[in-house]
Amino acid sequence: MAEVPGVGTRTLAERLVRRGAVLVDGQRRPKSHRLEGGEELEVEIPEAQAIEPSGLPLDVVYEDDDLLVIDKPAGLVVHPAAGHSGETLVHRLVDHGAAGGDPERPGIVHRLDRDTSGLLVVARSEEAHARLAEAIRERRVERRYLALVRGAPRSRTGRIDAPIGRDRGERTRRSIDSETPRDAVTWFEVRERLGERTLLEARLETGRTHQIRVHLEAIGLPVSGDPVYGVRGDLGLGRQFLHAYELAFDHPTTGERITLESPLPGDLESALERARAATPA
Repeated sequence: MAEVPGVGTRTLAERLVRRGAVLVDGQRRPKSHRLEGGEELEVEIPEAQAIEPSGLPLDVVYEDDDLLVIDKPAGLVVHPAAGHSGETLVHRLVDHGAAGGDPERPGIVHRLDRDTSGLLVVARSEEAHARLAEAIRERRVERRYLALVRGAPRSRTGRIDAPIGRDRGERTRRSIDSETPRDAVTWFEVRERLGERTLLEARLETGRTHQIRVHLEAIGLPVSGDPVYGVRGDLGLGRQFLHAYELAFDHPTTGERITLESPLPGDLESALERARAATPA
């Protein structure tokens, strides 16, 4: 769709169209409507809701004038959404100068699922946001995860190329069986074989919602502890064993390559030790 002048970002423009806040020559049109030129656009821009700081802690592993890198804990939603209006990472970022992009989720360039822990880059200006978002679109940001799964892949490395969208039968799930699939590619490599389980490194080429969890389920390697796509409660876990342990990207201003790592949090490290202890000698 065309950009709507004055509304900031393409994402926000798309959201306004879906809400019926954009009129073309006095009429609502679908998102797919193509402008021919000369039409009159009317845009009703809602007042931005003030985001109040939560005062809760934030684990900042890197920061400068342009960006922050956060080590997000499990259980924290990244930004407010229709299904969640409580405290989010965005609320914790208020006092850290996050900026750029959608005013309802300032600074947010990419996301992690609520119960996935690990590294997340956040912009501090419109320019940094635009450059980081472009780098992600062009697949120049490396995002690597550790995932403990039930089962073992047939090869030590692999590439999963399977489009993902909302599941045909259950709209809250993502699936490779979808009426609206989008390209999705995940690479994996075996890090450790543990009997009936395997510790994998997964690398995102694209970044669809729930991508790693859906892709691993699709090839018969459900993630330990995952209550939706994997093995609920495996090894006593209360959430999926999925941790964004490495993030690498070119700095949006200096061009310097930044590579950061995050250790496994305590609950996942303990589960991994239990898996090792249960592995036959």
